[in-house]
Amino acid sequence: MEKIILSSDSTCDLYADYVREHDIRIVLLHYTMEENGQLTEGVDSFTEYAQYVDFYNKLREGGFSRTSMLNFDSHYAHFKKLAEEGAEKVLHYSLSGGLSPTANVAKEAASAVMEKYPNCKIIAIDSLAATIGQGALVREAVRLRAEGVSFEEIAKITADMPMHIQYAIIANDLYYLKRGGRVSSVAAAAGTLLNIKPVLSFTSEGKLTVVEKVRGMKKAFAYALAKTEKFEPVEENRMMRIVHTDAEDGAKELADMVEQRWGYRPEISIMGPVIGSHVGPGSVSMIWLTKELRQD
Repeated sequence: MEKIILSSDSTCDLYADYVREHDIRIVLLHYTMEENGQLTEGVDSFTEYAQYVDFYNKLREGGFSRTSMLNFDSHYAHFKKLAEEGAEKVLHYSLSGGLSPTANVAKEAASAVMEKYPNCKIIAIDSLAATIGQGALVREAVRLRAEGVSFEEIAKITADMPMHIQYAIIANDLYYLKRGGRVSSVAAAAGTLLNIKPVLSFTSEGKLTVVEKVRGMKKAFAYALAKTEKFEPVEENRMMRIVHTDAEDGAKELADMVEQRWGYRPEISIMGPVIGSHVGPGSVSMIWLTKELRQD
């Protein structure tokens, strides 16, 4: 069986134990937390649940987290290390090119490394997503690799998957979206007063877009469930997952609704600090695989 190395940047939000178990090579992003005028550098490499909770508590208490993209040098060093270790076939999954230049930079760095190490073939795939959507591609690659599927076929299957993944990204507060330029200051202020919960998805270009605004989290969950009725989950590959930003009770509530309707309980995880910086605490989001293409 050919040896295939799976790689991603840390915005795939895979837990550390899963990464170790499946020998996934991660290139780490960083963030800077500002609290009371003090700056603290952080790395997107949490290993304990309490670290995630602590991060979101800092945001709730007024902390401000800034993130930066992975540059060419970081990607080049990551791929060069794999090539020097003898890797011959590498599949790398990047944060959406619609959110950051990271995906294009990864492809450029991969090309540069392959030019220097011609025995190392690197395919860099734009996830057109982030967090559990990006992680879903890595998980599928892990599954296919275990089944003995070829390098080229895994690349083709996972590169075709992003537009078949549906999203219901429910933000708890418009403040963080306003700060990122997703909504206006006026809309954010009004939304906060009215308990508006924006529901977002990814476009075909991998950009975030607000697809609905509802009053209250329960109505947002009802919207997400209704969307699964419109775009039914693929039965043979129950790729349904829920991620939250320290809103575990809400995540479990949505999982209960999905389980009651579809007879399948989505796995629940907590979002990492890089994407969480832009979503803010209290959010609950869900993905699922469908035969239909995403139309948001």
